[in-house]
Parts: sequence; C-alpha cells; structure tokens
Amino acid sequence: MPESDDENDRPMPSPPGGPTTRDEEFVQLFTLNQHQIYIYLVSLVHDQNSADDIFQETMLVLWREFERFESGTNFMAWSCTVALNQVRAWRKKQQRDRLQFSDEFLDALSQELDSSADYLKKRYELLHDCIAKLPQHHRQLIAYRYSSGHAINEIAEQTQRSIDAVYRLLSRIRRSLQDCVTDQLILEDA
Repeated sequence: MPESDDENDRPMPSPPGGPTTRDEEFVQLFTLNQHQIYIYLVSLVHDQNSADDIFQETMLVLWREFERFESGTNFMAWSCTVALNQVRAWRKKQQRDRLQFSDEFLDALSQELDSSADYLKKRYELLHDCIAKLPQHHRQLIAYRYSSGHAINEIAEQTQRSIDAVYRLLSRIRRSLQDCVTDQLILEDA
C-alpha cells in the first residue's frame, strides 16, 4: 500500500526547467498521483489486500509502459486506464469466486469515479488543511487512531481518558473536520 504521510503526497523537487529525464518525470508524476491511484483500485475491488497486489502490478506496468505516455497529458487518467486493465486481469484470475462484477459494471463504476476524482481530490486536500487547523492534541489523537491504527482502548490508556470519552472526542473532531471541509467547499463555490 502506498505511504499516506504528507511527505509522499508532495511533488519531488525537480531541477530548474523541470525533470531532466523520463525516469525523473515518471517518479514525479507517480509520486503526485499514487494515493489517488490506490484509492481508485480499492474502489474497484473493495478488498485492501487485492488492491495492494493490483497496485504493485499497476505500478510495474506504468513503469514499463511509461515511454508510451505522452508528456503533458493527464497522467492520472492514463494510470487509471492501466489500473482498470489490471483489475480486469486480476478478475480473470479470480473466476473461482462466486461474486463477479461484469465488465460493464466496472466500466460504469470507473466512469463514475473518473467524474468525481477532482471533487474527491479537492475534499482530500481540504481535509488536510482542516486537520492542520486542529489543536495539537486533537491532531495527535487523529494520528493515533487513523494513521497509526491504535485501538480505542489503547488511546484511552495513553491519554488517560475513558473509552467513552475517547469515542466522544473523536466523534466531535470528525464532525468538526466534516464541517470545516463543507464550509471551505461552500466558500470556494461562492
């Protein structure tokens, strides 16, 4: 699974005048888009382990086929096409499973995800901005729970609060973040 910390979401610095080689261009474009590609895959297969495997295969294909990518065009769209093809290949290997989605369904889902990709990316960026506005102890609590994956009882122990208090506080923080993102979207649309 791709890293999700802020360092990996930022573009890699390139020399003045832009990337000097196709390899550097690939690394920069992939670094900027890897999180969205992964989310796209999880949305298509609904299984994190499978998405991890498909993501790795997709990354290899993107690297091998990058010479076919036309610089200046939409890398995310090209990557999603490659990812969708990798999902199809994965599905063929999974024919033993009882529940299979048709290619038509995957195409429709892919189109829906493509149409909402910019909106979701904007919400993701705004969420990061809203998290940065939280008090330090709230950011730390969010990090314990969602970045590090600590259980509620562990967080309660670390923060010397009751489990119920941690649940309530996390609920208030999530509501605050949701309101912040919604307010920012409204401001931008106005």
